[in-house]
Amino acid sequence: MRLTKRTDLALRIAMRLAVLGEEDSPITREVADSVAVPYSHAAKVVTLLQHLGVVEARRGRGGGLALTSAGRTRSLGGLVRELEGVGDVVGCDDDPPCPLRSACRLRSALRSAQDAFYAALDPITIEDLVAAPTGPVLLSLSPRPPAD
Repeated sequence: MRLTKRTDLALRIAMRLAVLGEEDSPITREVADSVAVPYSHAAKVVTLLQHLGVVEARRGRGGGLALTSAGRTRSLGGLVRELEGVGDVVGCDDDPPCPLRSACRLRSALRSAQDAFYAALDPITIEDLVAAPTGPVLLSLSPRPPAD
């Protein structure tokens, strides 16, 4: 199973915000630059994280982004489930549907594996992800230089 780029980016943005102090409120462009992704992608993901209650965005002078307290303690498994959406790993009911779907054991085996994957992530929080050695590395990230 591979996470979507959107989920990967959402987790990196949340981790980046998790290591910053309360006095640090970077704008979306700064976060995008520090995790080396295009601004447009980061802006969409920040909006989604806001909707999920993980990130708070303040506008105007002194504004910026901050991880919410709920975001810090959010279950990684729960967050990934929300970001990835529910669904099977394989497309048994796609168009055209798989001819084996009525008697196939693959679908249930993959669903069990998917459930185990999420269960392994459930006890982990965003705050857990930024413990050493990851936190210091995240703090050392600086925005990439502007393109000429």
